[in-house]
Amino acid sequence: MYQPNDHFPILDLQKFQEGIIADRDLLFHELIGPREISEPHKHDFFILLLFQESVGTHTIDFDRFVLGANQLHLVFPGQVHQWQMADPTYALQLMISRHWFESLLPALRFPISYYFKHLVIDLSTANFQSLLTEFKAIADDLQDGEILWELIYARVKVITLLISKIVQDNFDDYEQYQANPIMAKFVQLIDEWYKNEKSVAFYAEKLNISANYLNVLSNRVLQKSASFLIQERVLLEAKRLLKISDKTIKAIVFDLGFYDNASFSKFFKSHTNMTPSQFKAQP
Repeated sequence: MYQPNDHFPILDLQKFQEGIIADRDLLFHELIGPREISEPHKHDFFILLLFQESVGTHTIDFDRFVLGANQLHLVFPGQVHQWQMADPTYALQLMISRHWFESLLPALRFPISYYFKHLVIDLSTANFQSLLTEFKAIADDLQDGEILWELIYARVKVITLLISKIVQDNFDDYEQYQANPIMAKFVQLIDEWYKNEKSVAFYAEKLNISANYLNVLSNRVLQKSASFLIQERVLLEAKRLLKISDKTIKAIVFDLGFYDNASFSKFFKSHTNMTPSQFKAQP
């Protein structure tokens, strides 16, 4: 589902593990005090950020979140992010390899597309303490002379299960995804085919249902039309390519499957009230 794209600045786990074993599947960091990622980029791994306190912002796929106390932030492989943190900031960060992340997907219990709606979670004191205990236990385990990776993996799995339980306890829209596997599959298919296939009929055929029923289901479950969901995914990729790739607009038009510059510009402006050039030039 998450495929690397050579046109983005992609940082893999090894960029952050100088001086330690090269095949490590997890890294732990304490984030203390001011720090900034001014240039948006994406990672080829999963990030869990547990904030005890912070002031600033964290932007994930062009949505800006205000930092605060007792927060959990999720950054999935392939998502674009940047942040600005000021004093006082104290957070714990887990960087989890794609290999481990993919093996942990069942423990998250809900489709990844659902978590995209809840990338930042405000935690109760009890939930924060539960996650903090596991994060700190992993930090301690990593200090052992002989690291028991099976134990660390088990702790990460506990964390992912805790996250799914926190989501279930705090948000009532998860039932839509549990009760509608067709929509979960539809969102997955969009992620696979959006560059080349933009018609509702294509996805309906893949799902063995009519285009009309797919639209009815999409509106009922997600309060968005099926065509809007497809366009939303295309728009996100367009923003990513315009903002952080070195591709020309002409190349982006071709990459996203548009007929010409005019059709792409019309599509982009209808959703953003900006031309692609104006969006690209924004700081």
